[in-house]
Amino acid sequence: MNRPSLLLALTLAAQAQTPRAVPPERMQAIYEEAKTPYKYGVVLEAPAGKKVDCPAVFRHGGKWYMAYVQLEQPPAVGYTTQLAESADLLHWTPLGAIVDRGGESAWDHANSGGGVALFDTAWGGGSGLQKHDGRYWISYLGGKSYGYEIVPLWIGLASTKDPSKPRPWTKLPTPVMTTADPDARPGLETVTLYKSFIFQDSTRTLGAPFVMFYNAKGTSEQIFTAVSQDLKTWKRYGPGPAVQNWPADGSRRGVITGDPQVVRMGDLWVMFYFGAFWKPGAFDTFAASYDLVHWTQWTGQDLIKPSEPWDSLYAHKPWLIKHNGVVYHFYCSVGGPKGEHRAIAVATSRDLKK
Repeated sequence: MNRPSLLLALTLAAQAQTPRAVPPERMQAIYEEAKTPYKYGVVLEAPAGKKVDCPAVFRHGGKWYMAYVQLEQPPAVGYTTQLAESADLLHWTPLGAIVDRGGESAWDHANSGGGVALFDTAWGGGSGLQKHDGRYWISYLGGKSYGYEIVPLWIGLASTKDPSKPRPWTKLPTPVMTTADPDARPGLETVTLYKSFIFQDSTRTLGAPFVMFYNAKGTSEQIFTAVSQDLKTWKRYGPGPAVQNWPADGSRRGVITGDPQVVRMGDLWVMFYFGAFWKPGAFDTFAASYDLVHWTQWTGQDLIKPSEPWDSLYAHKPWLIKHNGVVYHFYCSVGGPKGEHRAIAVATSRDLKK
């Protein structure tokens, strides 16, 4: 190889290894595309004495469905996963539980709070669920101790032939990721694992067909990456968090970056997620990446933040879809003097109240 060719090869190799930031104008364009300034309001209330959280909306058989978690009341405090149905994305009817808690000796005896897996990531696409091994899948956080998110929580999988039916999905017998795994990052995710988002990447950007982003807790709570060849066996990817945030004073404890949802906008991957306590309150924002590894974080106006009585404390935990030219941003709304009102609300890119 002559010298100019060698220099060119070295230059191209260096460029391939250099993190590519998403330019400010592209980040601004994503914000303009995803913003939903019109808060429609609460669309799903919790039953008396309970709380609902973590919406995941998908389309199946010509109807809309929402998988969401429900915090059950004392004495058996813990999460179940519920299903609701809608014809228009605004009016929802609860159907019943689809992932309930395990038996007395099960690892998920107290908690089974999940969100659908293999959601079609194409922005403005069909918003359906993809199959694997002829079944639809859900990933959930599970634990065996009653109470509000008593650690440790681990990640499990369940599947079904028909995601529109309010009947129990079939669980795998053991968790697929735990805080005790040999590749769990010490001090970063050895306390507990939380919400996970699993999708299929046909281009195998990270060398595997299945990718998981999930938030986990050490001294703080940040978003991490894992990959799988078969959906059931997972390996952590990268040395540390994929997306993380810290407050200006440099403190670590209590900070949250979590509940990721990933979509594909052209040549970019966009991750919607919520932040809490690295600046006041809890709110939804986003980051973008060309390679699922190097993420450029949006530093402008929040996608959703508290502003109304029903979300006066927290407006967070995003799930965004675009349908018929309208963006719907579903989120957990927490209101009331002590945060006692927790429901699921939606904001839209057009004023649908009119």
